[in-house]
Amino acid sequence: MATMEVINLEGTEDTPKIILDKERGIFEISGRSLPEDAAEFYAPILEWLDRYQAAPNPETIFRFKLEYFNTASSKLILDILSKLDNIPGSRVVWYYHEDDEDMEEAGEEFSELVETVPFEFKSY
Repeated sequence: MATMEVINLEGTEDTPKIILDKERGIFEISGRSLPEDAAEFYAPILEWLDRYQAAPNPETIFRFKLEYFNTASSKLILDILSKLDNIPGSRVVWYYHEDDEDMEEAGEEFSELVETVPFEFKSY
């Protein structure tokens, strides 16, 4: 089986840092997500997860460490979570700044929308 390419995007003011590395077991989105075209920005991520879903690691721990995301991004975050819903052994670790109740609540809302993926909340 061919190894999957690694997605490693540096974060910018408007786009999050994203690492998807099956070999090393790193799945992380961090920073700020308000890309001009969220659907276009996240399309390669969703496609990668479709391929990953065909032969996932026994455990997939997906880390979200977002400082801010806009409404368009929230729909795509939900799309990512929906894909994790179909990957056995998936877990989400949702990081939020200890003063950021909005981000904590956002994570709780997402966790209710994807019932089969366990969420762990960590403040920093």
